[in-house]
Amino acid sequence: MKKWVKRLLITFGVLAGILLAANFGLNLWLKTQLPEYIKKNTNYKVSYKTLDVDLGTGNIFATGISVNSKDPQNTDVIGLQGTIDTLKISRFGIYDAVFNKRISSSDLLLAKPNLNVILAKPADRKTGKKRNPVSFENIRINEGKIAVFRHTKQKFLSVQQLDLFVENLQMTEESVENKLPVVFDKYSIKGQKFFLRPDETYAVTISSINTSNGQMAVENFRLTPLLSFAQFKKFYPKKAQLFEFAVPKMDFTDVILNKNKVSLTNADFENPVLTVYNTGVKTKKAEKKTNFEVDLKNIKLNNAIVKITKTDGNNLLSVGNLSVNINQLMFNKETSEQVIPIGYKDFTIAARNIEYSNAQNITIRSLALKPANGEIRDVILTPGHPAERKATAVLKTDHIAFNINKLEFIDKKLNVDLKDLLVENVNGTFKAGETTNKSAGPGIINSFIIRKTSLKNSNITYDKGKQPLTFHDLNATVNDIELSPRPNQKGLSFKVKDYYITTRNLAYKTQFYNMSLGLIKLNKNKVQINNFAMKPLVSRAQFIKMIPVERDLYNLEAGQITAKGEWDLFSHNKMVNASQVDIESANANIFRSKIPKDDPKIKALYSKMLRSIKIPMTIHNLDLKNSVLVYEEDTPESMGPGKLTFSNFNMNVKNLNSAKIKGNPTKVDIKINCSFMNLSPLSVNWNFDVADQNDRFAISGKTSNLPASGINPFIRPYLHVTATAGTIQEMLFNFKGNPAGLHGTFNLKHKDLKIAVLNKNNHEKKGFLTAVANIFLKSDSGSFPEAVTVENVERDPTKSFFNLFWRGIEQGLKKTLIGKNVEKTEKKVKEAVSSVKDMKQSVKEIKQEIKNKKETPQPEAEKKEKKGFLNNVFRKKEKTEE
Repeated sequence: MKKWVKRLLITFGVLAGILLAANFGLNLWLKTQLPEYIKKNTNYKVSYKTLDVDLGTGNIFATGISVNSKDPQNTDVIGLQGTIDTLKISRFGIYDAVFNKRISSSDLLLAKPNLNVILAKPADRKTGKKRNPVSFENIRINEGKIAVFRHTKQKFLSVQQLDLFVENLQMTEESVENKLPVVFDKYSIKGQKFFLRPDETYAVTISSINTSNGQMAVENFRLTPLLSFAQFKKFYPKKAQLFEFAVPKMDFTDVILNKNKVSLTNADFENPVLTVYNTGVKTKKAEKKTNFEVDLKNIKLNNAIVKITKTDGNNLLSVGNLSVNINQLMFNKETSEQVIPIGYKDFTIAARNIEYSNAQNITIRSLALKPANGEIRDVILTPGHPAERKATAVLKTDHIAFNINKLEFIDKKLNVDLKDLLVENVNGTFKAGETTNKSAGPGIINSFIIRKTSLKNSNITYDKGKQPLTFHDLNATVNDIELSPRPNQKGLSFKVKDYYITTRNLAYKTQFYNMSLGLIKLNKNKVQINNFAMKPLVSRAQFIKMIPVERDLYNLEAGQITAKGEWDLFSHNKMVNASQVDIESANANIFRSKIPKDDPKIKALYSKMLRSIKIPMTIHNLDLKNSVLVYEEDTPESMGPGKLTFSNFNMNVKNLNSAKIKGNPTKVDIKINCSFMNLSPLSVNWNFDVADQNDRFAISGKTSNLPASGINPFIRPYLHVTATAGTIQEMLFNFKGNPAGLHGTFNLKHKDLKIAVLNKNNHEKKGFLTAVANIFLKSDSGSFPEAVTVENVERDPTKSFFNLFWRGIEQGLKKTLIGKNVEKTEKKVKEAVSSVKDMKQSVKEIKQEIKNKKETPQPEAEKKEKKGFLNNVFRKKEKTEE
């Protein structure tokens, strides 16, 4: 053998001997001196039954260990107290433990540990001082009982019957500050009676945890408030919500805790119950961004119950049987800055028995929602405790369904694009709230689009100010509804591209009327209305008592109304531009009583009334066909109403407008052809320019072959005059005017005209007055009567246009029938009538005198003389009078 080989072997042998001797000596020293050394040079007192150390590998094996903190009051280091049945450490860092006071190992086995761990006081962030950590690459605990306390001695974490294997475990004060007391790569855990108190408000308890093949099962998880709701509001007045959460069973796969991130896969929560108590406090959003991250893949909530309370403790929202399946739910720094602070890849939500109680109560039997679509069944809306001026609803709907093209938040603004929305079988009442002048800002909505909206088989009443509008069998299709902020940021603009609406038996009720439609079909280019009716709800006598000033009472019907053109009735920029409107078979009765006081309000002419319409409006051609118009009027002196009848009424109106559409004509031309009093034809031409600020107008017309008696239904009841004979062969009028009055010409051709003056009961002729009237009346006009001038007819601004028109006709009649000096003739008639009245008064006085004398006792002879002469005279007079 060569010398160098021999020497090498001898050297190795000597070294091995030294190593064996050192190892034997170290073990001897550790058994006898290590506890005392640990006591003097560390913060702990340790004792054990057996201890074996392999100096070469760093492996340590000990049994019957007892460990205690030397100074339990020292909060600068981790406190330990308890026992360990068996301790096995692989590759223990002896050098770091002795010289750097840093405990580290590749593997640690604790068998039946019973330990209380007191965490060190958090480091001062200003000084940057760091505590000496405990670091293990791998740790295994069998049948452990461990409790972790904060430096304040408040329990932080505890567990019993713990069987644990963790790969690359780290536990430092930093992890505690981030709400993660431990971090690791892989794990296997089994234990009972877990307890965690993350802060002063809540405690987490778990009956048992078990893992098998990477799957964790958790039984009876509870997040429990440590304070009552009243105490929470008292001690934390700035906090908005208190939570309570319980889950009988949870399952997870691949739970990973890494620094500030929690990751898990296939989480399944069975029958969870979440309660959120609202304090009503509005909290400001924290400016500090969170560093805490959550990454959850395939999360399922099965049969969950959710309750959110109001400040008084009553439920604001409750959800029963909630099931949620979320694929890749994320919470991180980026998502925390969004309106909805979580992100997701996909989700499904199903819920039953949803109840929301506030100003408007809402109940939903079932709801299903996905990123691409949603469906809601059996929705019921009822009033709650509405705030002042708020709208409320009493509605039911069987089915709501929608498909989603896009739903996202961009720069904290909502963008919604629905492919379609279906609402079926809506029944109930929507009561409008009071409108305010305040313009709301655009809020959270940036864009809200519904490509197609369908409303089917519904019966809805819209009630505004006790004036209900009811839609029966309502069906509607609306295309491209769009909500977006207005350019001036004052509220939202509303646009509709196209729509088609049908409804039957529509009804609208006001104080005096019930309006109904048998059928209405409406789109943006065509309207059809069948069987329109506007019927009074009160009698004429009741109407007169209910109105403070005179007012018309209408009774209207129309067989059919159609319109063609284009109009926008829903957006902010409303307009009507109709090419043709037809009204068929209308029947209108207008009643006015002169018994109430005159209305002192100034009445605008029709051109000004049209000009005051706020929206741009033009109806290029309007035809009213085969209709009847009846006007009735009574006065306090009349015996029943006077009546004018216009039958077979046909009217054409050109360019009915509000003078607000540029380029459209503004002159309105009206042509009327009808039968007057069912006896003679009447034609009228009437025109005015809506854009004319002076409100000038022109009206002309003609009637012929009218028996004079034909107008008796109008003049007899309250003028106490009737035409007994004669014919109006032709009447022509041609007037022009403005709001101040009118002027023009009037021509009347008549023959054999006679009248009779009636008594107050419209019965007997007043012979003398009839004779006087017929003396001054021109009974025949001749073959070619001369037209008379109608002039200086002043308008009473509190009266309507037709009052002015009638006064023009009245002046023309007077000048034609009585003469151009009508004022002098009227004076003579009044003087004659006055003389008759004076004679009547004298007779009444004589009668009274005789009556008085009858009541006074007189000599018998005088009585006989009086009775035989004057009494017979006045008895005869009484019979012939009136």
